[in-house]
Amino acid sequence: MRYLYALSYCKKTFDVLTLHTQMLSSLTYRIIGTILLAGAMVQPLNAQDGGSTAYNFLNVTSSAKIYGLGGVNISLVDDDINVIDQNPALLGSEMSNTASVNYMRYLGGSNFAGARYGRSAGERGAWAASIQYFGYGSMKETLPDGSVVGSFSPKDVAFGGTYSHDITSRLRGGIALKALYSGYAEYSAFAIATDLGINYYDSDRDLSLSVVLANLGGQVKRFNQAYDRLPFDVRLGWSQTFGTFPVRFSVTAWNLTKWKLPYFETGDGSNSATAVLKEGFMSNLFRHLVFGADLVAHPNYYISLGYNYKTRTDMSTYSRNFLSGFSLGAGLKVKSFGFGIAFAQPHSGGSTFMLNLGLNIDEIL
Repeated sequence: MRYLYALSYCKKTFDVLTLHTQMLSSLTYRIIGTILLAGAMVQPLNAQDGGSTAYNFLNVTSSAKIYGLGGVNISLVDDDINVIDQNPALLGSEMSNTASVNYMRYLGGSNFAGARYGRSAGERGAWAASIQYFGYGSMKETLPDGSVVGSFSPKDVAFGGTYSHDITSRLRGGIALKALYSGYAEYSAFAIATDLGINYYDSDRDLSLSVVLANLGGQVKRFNQAYDRLPFDVRLGWSQTFGTFPVRFSVTAWNLTKWKLPYFETGDGSNSATAVLKEGFMSNLFRHLVFGADLVAHPNYYISLGYNYKTRTDMSTYSRNFLSGFSLGAGLKVKSFGFGIAFAQPHSGGSTFMLNLGLNIDEIL
């Protein structure tokens, strides 16, 4: 029992913060059918009570380009293999024999790192494999009465496999399967998660539209008696450039399984400040939306800017600054090598930094 308090504290802290073508086509249509069926089940799933939401590290992207666009984007069509952690339907044969490693310095002394590799599967399919590690640094191990009895280093590890298939010249479906291991002190848990995605891309207009069902699944092995739910989500995304203007705009709607996302404004942090509940229509609307814009003047470099209103409002007024909610990214490609960085400062006391290194193996052989 001595670790239960530390386990609960850790979880709450992070919450803040080749086959035949016919067979492949059949699989993809089953994917579409599953997406439609699961979408119809969203309300019943949310109506169930009991259990707490955990595994929120699944919502942290491994792509510096995505992080620079606000942290959530399911419609960005790009040759960066890391973007597929947002939508498995973004994986394609254009990413064949590419590999990438990523590192992120997150809040509270947390360090995240991972690797991903992708390859084409026939003329219309592609697959990828990945591993992602989430380490949260050292934490005090305490008893329920608050006495410190040691320290521990909690961690989560996600092993992933992704498959996508071109249904038509413009429509692609994808599925991702993730095995999740968590180790907090002497406690451990194991879960399975699935992402289902569809992407429509019109290259003539550079228009991309996506739908994703994220984090379907559940725990196979629990930490203790309590059952922790995965952060299931429904997401919609739009990305597009207009004419010859070299900027691509994106809007992503997420957390669509729940409309009301109230928060408290806490003033300047003084004892006399009164917390004010914000739950109006416009407040809820914008907390569901992530805005992004990236410069696409040349395929060998980019600059991205994102704004996540929910990130900003999750911070109390006195602990955030002008940069809260904003993120900035940049990338450069030199021959077969790609490099990307991103930066954000969710609140005045903590900054986050992400780095991606990519390699197209075919181009160096």
